[in-house]
Amino acid sequence: MKIVVLTGSPRRNGNSNQLADAFCAGAMDAGHKVFRYDAATLKINPCKACEWCREHGGRCISNDAMSDIYGHLLAADLLVLATPIYYFGMSAQLKAAVDRLHALSARIKGKQAILLATCGDTEDTVADALLAHFSAICTYCEWEQVGLMIARGVYEPDDIAGTDFISKARAMGRNLGKAETTKEK
Repeated sequence: MKIVVLTGSPRRNGNSNQLADAFCAGAMDAGHKVFRYDAATLKINPCKACEWCREHGGRCISNDAMSDIYGHLLAADLLVLATPIYYFGMSAQLKAAVDRLHALSARIKGKQAILLATCGDTEDTVADALLAHFSAICTYCEWEQVGLMIARGVYEPDDIAGTDFISKARAMGRNLGKAETTKEK
């Protein structure tokens, strides 16, 4: 299976990046090919809603890091979004990359998708807006949601280290394609 992982944490070794690391390690252990992109460290311009992509075969007018990501996304079977929850949604860094999927929306239908998210809060409702947004993206792109993890109560850097979330994310990556989907809210 070919996998694209898009992360959105501005903290280089933040909790959501550690969750993504564990997922990627599990997926690679299982023999999957993983391409990981950290949106916070890449030059990704926001979508301009210019519709240039519609007139040019899905190529975006912006020539930035998304150009490389697009190629891998077209070939991918699975897209994983990993983000801290910032003010009830994905980070701005990841949102810029997700908005740029508009250029490919007609060509990336039928893939599978996973959401990995972390937050300092422990209340269930803090993830509601992010979950609704992820669900809407999946519906629009006709992606099958095959995994979900919201790691609550991890605010400070390294709060996630040594938690069950890390081992569960690794297992999620290792068990891709098996009959059971993984959903943990």
